[in-house]
Amino acid sequence: MMDLSCYLGLSTILFVIGLFGALTKRNAIVVLMCIELMLNAVNINLVAFSRFLDPGQLLGYLFVIFTIAVAAAEVAVGIALVLVLNRYRETVNLDDFIWLKG
Repeated sequence: MMDLSCYLGLSTILFVIGLFGALTKRNAIVVLMCIELMLNAVNINLVAFSRFLDPGQLLGYLFVIFTIAVAAAEVAVGIALVLVLNRYRETVNLDDFIWLKG
């Protein structure tokens, strides 16, 4: 039977993979996917803690639904920005977007 530590281990591995990808990759779409991976790792934590620590309450599941909604909005805005920047600069390399800083 799987206990809480198994879910926390899986979540930690997914979060570290997402963090590593977000910090090292230069493709904007890959960075967005890595951020989504990190958010899914947080969702696994929320559901695991909700299930094992307080099985009668739905608070963890409600936070997961809220996180999924925020993630969907983040992806929609992020992809729209990447498409617009790709149209003007014809690249999705993050190093080429340094002109956005100011």
